[in-house]
Amino acid sequence: MRRSGQHLHRPHAKQGVGGLKGMMGKLSIAVAFLLICTVLLFVSSTSKGGFGSVSRSEIKAEELWSHAHAGGWRPSSAPRSDWPPPPNESNGYLKVRCNGGLNQQRSAICNAVLAARIMNATLVLPDLDANSFWHEKSGFHGIYDVENFIKTLRYDVRIVDSIPDIRKNGKTKKIKPFQLRPPRDAPISWYTTVALEKMREHGAIYLTPFSHRLAEEIDNPEYQRLRCRVNYHALRFKPHILRISQSIVDKLRNQGHFMSIHLRFEMDMLAFAGCFDIFTPEEQEILKKYREQNFAKKRLVYSERRAIGKCPLTPEEVGLILRSMGFDNSTRIYLAAGELFGGERFMKPFRALFPRLENHSSVESSEELLENVRGLTGSAVDYMVCLLSDIFMPTYDGPSNFANNLLGHRLYYGFRTTIRPDRKALAPVFINRENGRTAGFEEAIRRVMLGTHFGGPHERVQPESFYTNSWPECFCQTSPKNPADKCPPDNVLEILNGQLVESQNVSKLIITRPCQRHSYQFQLNRFHLQTALSSRPVWISLALRDSNTRRLMSMRDYSGFI
Repeated sequence: MRRSGQHLHRPHAKQGVGGLKGMMGKLSIAVAFLLICTVLLFVSSTSKGGFGSVSRSEIKAEELWSHAHAGGWRPSSAPRSDWPPPPNESNGYLKVRCNGGLNQQRSAICNAVLAARIMNATLVLPDLDANSFWHEKSGFHGIYDVENFIKTLRYDVRIVDSIPDIRKNGKTKKIKPFQLRPPRDAPISWYTTVALEKMREHGAIYLTPFSHRLAEEIDNPEYQRLRCRVNYHALRFKPHILRISQSIVDKLRNQGHFMSIHLRFEMDMLAFAGCFDIFTPEEQEILKKYREQNFAKKRLVYSERRAIGKCPLTPEEVGLILRSMGFDNSTRIYLAAGELFGGERFMKPFRALFPRLENHSSVESSEELLENVRGLTGSAVDYMVCLLSDIFMPTYDGPSNFANNLLGHRLYYGFRTTIRPDRKALAPVFINRENGRTAGFEEAIRRVMLGTHFGGPHERVQPESFYTNSWPECFCQTSPKNPADKCPPDNVLEILNGQLVESQNVSKLIITRPCQRHSYQFQLNRFHLQTALSSRPVWISLALRDSNTRRLMSMRDYSGFI
């Protein structure tokens, strides 16, 4: 006989078993969740510098010698909307002083042209600062092809060599430009208000210094395309610079592919970065003194800087990256570098990995090179060789204008391959190696490098500069998904010429007025018209060019459309 309530006992037992099963199920889910989190944490930690055992990353060095995939994009800086020629009467003259090195000056020149267009000003050929580091005094005429500069930009701005004198009451009078210091990264509104007001008041303004004095991100694609026309077409180096560069490239090409490396390991960059601890006490004192004299005072701790990738890669680290990616000791490398701080002590490990190292002096020993290799001219030769190399690798592309401009130029020049080390992601990998944890080192390097861009089109994300990546503004597609990306029409040249002819007809009426300034402007218009009818703008033909070609490029290609 069952006790009262005994019949209720078994259901409770079943419920307990069910509850146990439920608990076990939940526990299994929790364990699985923890396991997944552990795996993800492990993968994350190895991607940040650990050397865990994971499958080998696929980086094929032999494929990097070809251009990156263009995805149907072509370089094009031609106007795609209404772009009238500069008016017959300008608001005055704009003169700027471009400070810094060769490539900092280059971006400043691009900004000066855009500022002149924005203000409807006549641009005076920019002053190039006598660089304190290079002691360079060659100026605009000594570095760039002035005729090409003026001709290429004839549809955009008026350009003169110097501010002309004016005649008033039978006397010749000079225009003294009013000096202004623009704010850093000044908006367009500053130029259309403050600068323009002073220009109208004085007839001319002198903006100094002019490095990074116009905002890069401008919500006007036509303005950005004008920057590209200046940077990649109007600013062509002098013939002797192109001749020396072509000679070096030809000699390097005779032995097959070659890679160029901008090895930024000079005193000024190391002092700027505050990375002293790897040097001797005497060398550290030199760097500290240089920093005190040239940069703002700031607390810099080497270990902290190194851990976040703020230190330039050493030559040995550069060699280890390339070797991990699959490049062997037969790789031919052109070094674009100044005097390496620390000398051969730092170069020896790199040379052991890659003995086939060259620079402009070892490849070309002509008298013309020896006479012109110093200062900005030498930097210009290095720039051209790096531009035309099959692969380009900057070792410090943060504040390096040389590297940043080259990255943008090579992108525009047909998505040419670049290797851009992610110093922040690589830092823990190298730190682990220095601490004796070397297992999986090369795999960790490959994993980091696999996450970088090798030269194809990609979105520009802050803090990446427009001069480093002008996509998509300065590129187009023949069959785009977005109408804004459509290539300009084939007759864009005729349209611009027609506008210029119409402007010429208007200026014929102006010339009848007894005004020296207007007379001068008519002469300038006539020059613009003659050059417009005598040659085809290089940036027009480039838009129609197939950028997917895989053949080797030479200076002849460069001269044809830059």
